[in-house]
Amino acid sequence: MRSEHVERRLAAILAADVAGSCRLIGIDEEGALAQLKALRKTLFDPKITDHRGRIVKNTGDGALVEFSSVVDAVRCTVEIQRGMAKHNVDVPQVKRIEFRIGIHVGDIIIEDHDIFGDGVNIAVRLEGIAEPGGVSISDDAHRQIRGKVDITFEDMGSQSLKNIAEPMRVWRVPNGLAASPVPNRPLLDDAEPLALPDRPSIAVLPFQNMSGDREQEYFADGIVDEITTALSRFNSLFVIARNSSFVYKGKAIDIKQVGRDLGVRYVLEGSVRKAAGKVRITGQLIDALSGIHLWAGRFEGDLSDIFALQDEVTVDVVSAIQPKVLQTEIELAARRRPNNLSAYDLCLRARSYLYSLKRDGVAEAIQLCSRAQELDHRYSFVALLAAHSHMLNVSQGWAVDPKSELSESMRLVRLALSIDGSDPEALAGLGRMTAYLAGDFDAATEMVDRAVVLNPNSWIAWEQRGETFNATGNFEEAIGSFERAIRLSPLDPFLFATYTGMGLALIGLYRFDEAIAAAKKALRKSPLYSGAYRCLASALAHLSREVEARKAAAGLLELEPNFHISEWTDGRWRSQAYVDGLRKAGLPE
Repeated sequence: MRSEHVERRLAAILAADVAGSCRLIGIDEEGALAQLKALRKTLFDPKITDHRGRIVKNTGDGALVEFSSVVDAVRCTVEIQRGMAKHNVDVPQVKRIEFRIGIHVGDIIIEDHDIFGDGVNIAVRLEGIAEPGGVSISDDAHRQIRGKVDITFEDMGSQSLKNIAEPMRVWRVPNGLAASPVPNRPLLDDAEPLALPDRPSIAVLPFQNMSGDREQEYFADGIVDEITTALSRFNSLFVIARNSSFVYKGKAIDIKQVGRDLGVRYVLEGSVRKAAGKVRITGQLIDALSGIHLWAGRFEGDLSDIFALQDEVTVDVVSAIQPKVLQTEIELAARRRPNNLSAYDLCLRARSYLYSLKRDGVAEAIQLCSRAQELDHRYSFVALLAAHSHMLNVSQGWAVDPKSELSESMRLVRLALSIDGSDPEALAGLGRMTAYLAGDFDAATEMVDRAVVLNPNSWIAWEQRGETFNATGNFEEAIGSFERAIRLSPLDPFLFATYTGMGLALIGLYRFDEAIAAAKKALRKSPLYSGAYRCLASALAHLSREVEARKAAAGLLELEPNFHISEWTDGRWRSQAYVDGLRKAGLPE
C-alpha cells in the first residue's frame, strides 16, 4: 500500500497578531474592527504584495503569510511596523492597534492552499513573545538576513517556546527601534563619503543593554569604551573615537551606511547582559562594505572578571582584522584600570554629566570624580576627567576662581601621568597646559608629539596637539592636528571645541572667512559654547562686519556676563590677531 504524497517546501513564515485585541474590541468593537480593516487594506496587504508574499489566511485579528525569501519577509515586516508607528503618532495609547510579528524559516507542509508543520508553529510562537509593535525572529532566520536589512536585532538568547520541544535562540526588535533607520549623513557638514584610510579601519558601536534595567546603560557603554581604547593602541589600525560611534546609540542602523558615515571598513556591534553578579558580552564584526559577518563571539563570566572578558573580545576582534597581532600586544595596550569597580561606575556617570555642557552638570561631574578618586586613587582616567571638567569651568566662564581651577586641573593631569606615564591623553593634556600656563613651548611640543606617537588613534591627543600649536603660534601644524582629530571622530559631540580651535588657528593665519565658517560649524554643534562666540566675533570684526561681530559678542556676553579681554589673555593665550579682533568687536577690556 503506497502512502499518500505530502507536498513540502522551505519557506519563510510570518505570523502577525494584534496585541490586546480583546481590550480594543471591548472599548469600541465596531471602531476597532473598522480601523483594523482599513489598515489591512492600506498598509498590511499592500506591503505583503510589494515584497512578494502570499497571505495564507487571515485569523480575525492576525494573519499568516508565506514568503520565498526571509529577507523579503523581514523587510516587509520592518516597513509594516514603521507604517504602524507613523499611523499611531496621533492615536491615544489606549486605542492604538499594534502588531506583534514572528518570523521563522523552515520546512512546511502545503495542503489545500493552507500550510502546516513545525515551521508554522515556531513562527506563531515567536509572534507570541514579541513586544507590541516589535518583531521576534528565529536564529535560522537571523543568519539569512545579516547585513541585508537596515535594522539591528537584539540577541534574546535561548528561549523556551510553548509546545516546541527544544529551546531556540531568538532575536528581536523591540517596539520603537523599527521606527526609522539613521538618516543618510544627517550630522556631517559635507555630503561626500569619507575615504577609507590606508590601513584597516574600525568603529565600535554602542553595545545594546540587555539587562532590562536602564540604569545599567552606563555599564554597557563602559564595555565599549574599554574595547575602543584597547583597539586604538594599535598603530596598525585606524579606530574611530567613541564619541562619534555613540551618535548611533539607541537607533536603528544600516551597517553599510555607518561605514560610509564614519569612513571605516569594519564595524563591531554587540550586546551586554548584566544580572545577579554575572555578565555576558556578545559581539559581531561586520565588513561594512559587503555586510558580511566576519566574526562573532560570546563571553560570559563574573563581574569581577569584566576586564578579562573585555580583553577576550578585543583579542578576537583584532585577530579577525590583523591575524598576525599577538595576544601579548593586548596586554601592552590595556589601559590602567581601577581596582574598585564602583570607581569605574562613578567615572562613567561623571562623563555623561560632563557632556551636558551645563554648569550644574559639570559641577556634578566634578563631585562624582572626587568620589571615584576616594575609592581608587590610582585610577588615571578619573583624574583626567576631573581635570577636563575644571578646564571647562574656566573656558565657559563658570569658575569663581579661574586661577585656582586651572591650578587644580594641572595637578590632576600630572597625577594622571604619575599613575600611567604612557597615557597619551594625559601627556597631551599636560603638553597643552604647559604651553598655555607655563609658556614652555619646547617642552609642550615634545609632549604632544610623543602623545600622538603613543596612540595615533586618539582624537583627544590630536585635538590637544592642535590647541598646543595654537599657543606656540604654529597655526598650520595646529590645523593639521585638528583635521586629524575630526577624521578620527567625525560625529563627536565635542567637535564644537575642535572647530573653535581650528577657527582660532585660521585667525592667526589671517584667513578670516574660513575662520568664520569654522566658528559657525562649532555653534551648530553647540550654541552653548562661549569659545565659538569669541572666535566668531574676532573673525567678523577683522572683516569689518561690525553688526555681525557685535551680535556674536552679545552672544558671548549672554553666556559670560563678566567676560573681560584682560582676564582671558595674558600674552600666552591665543594669537595677537585673535585678541585684536576681540577688541574690534567691542568686547570689554
